[in-house]
Amino acid sequence: MATTAVRIAIIDDYQHVALKMADWSRVLERAAIDVYDDTLLDEDAIAARLEPYAIVCTMRERTRFPDSLFKKLPSLRLLTTTGVVNRAIDLQAAEDRGIIVAGTKGRGNATLEHIWALILATVRFVVQEDANVKAGKVAWQSTMPMGLSGRTLGLLGAGRLGQQTAKIARAFGMRVIAWSPNLTLERAAVANVDFAASKEQLLKESDILSVHMVLSEATRHLLKAEDLALMKPSSFLINTSRGPIVDEQALIDVLKAGKIAGAGLDVFDIEPLPLDHPIRKLTNVTLSPHTGYLSDLNYHEFWGHTVQNINAFLDGERDQITLLKSPP
Repeated sequence: MATTAVRIAIIDDYQHVALKMADWSRVLERAAIDVYDDTLLDEDAIAARLEPYAIVCTMRERTRFPDSLFKKLPSLRLLTTTGVVNRAIDLQAAEDRGIIVAGTKGRGNATLEHIWALILATVRFVVQEDANVKAGKVAWQSTMPMGLSGRTLGLLGAGRLGQQTAKIARAFGMRVIAWSPNLTLERAAVANVDFAASKEQLLKESDILSVHMVLSEATRHLLKAEDLALMKPSSFLINTSRGPIVDEQALIDVLKAGKIAGAGLDVFDIEPLPLDHPIRKLTNVTLSPHTGYLSDLNYHEFWGHTVQNINAFLDGERDQITLLKSPP
């Protein structure tokens, strides 16, 4: 590794794969790289760790970069992130401080694939039955999977991912309805889904409710306790979008009370999910650790493009850096 004044931090590399997913050789000729596999939540701790680095590489939205953190990082000149948008980064604050923020392209259909992996695993109780078989349970079959044909998939949001999810649902013979605060009858027709005239209708008619909204102040706790109370006792909730769109405590309460059949969750209010979090103890949930966007194809694109951005920065070719886009 080169001895150089340029220091690079790769943070939030949970799987220890960032350096394996791309050719970093040209970067390593000119810079020293440190890799961190944990996520710090305390801003002062983050600042203390990252203060020496001129370049910081972050994965998606695992660590937040508000203006208050940028103030504590005087050495930072380039912040890279994977993906084309990252709502955890204050782009205006970075620009005001002369910090370049770079993004990357992605590849494949990882999120869509994970949505359906989670739906099927949840409604067919794959995780529970897997555990039973491995534990040598006397009962060879202990659950009753939900058949999809003729059932209703409800989409909270009918954007690109919602529409792709609906297409697969129709292959299973499902009816698809959708609602969001901005969805209209005309937009629903374009998306090829049935229009739910209200959130109440969506919740009451859905056998499986899948969340496909962007997290914002307007959508935070879009599903509250009174909303979850409208769902069928036999229904399932799937969230691969963002945890805070659903009131987490309210969801825990209805799951504990058996007021819905179960949930499949890839996202949570706090990530990584604390070890003592009550949702870990529920038997009617299928959990994945925010892996909806993960795939070998996507990671090769993420980190390969990150390396391109860093090399362009080190070469002084700022016009060759792919700048992060502002959220829509």
